[in-house]
Amino acid sequence: MENVSVDAIGEGVRVLDVREDYEWEAGHIPNAVHIPLEQLPDRLDELDPDQDLAVICRSGGRSARATQWLESHGYSALNVTGGMGAWLEAGQEMVSENGKEPTVV
Repeated sequence: MENVSVDAIGEGVRVLDVREDYEWEAGHIPNAVHIPLEQLPDRLDELDPDQDLAVICRSGGRSARATQWLESHGYSALNVTGGMGAWLEAGQEMVSENGKEPTVV
């Protein structure tokens, strides 16, 4: 499994957020795809196997598991080191779904 830092996510890489709904609603990366980890096997057809994925969660644990699983199914996936916590600390753009200031919970 390969890891990538927040600032090394390349252009054209699709971000896959595997956090729970409440975490997504509090703050997420614009244009990311949201599929909670436990739903990934049932929703795999929502992802393009020919597109590189950067998988993110809150701190890196769930995304590491998702990355390994995706790779075992033929997908090109990178684990985002430090997760959304690192994204927030890097000052990267975030949006929320709850009308509040985006944050990581």
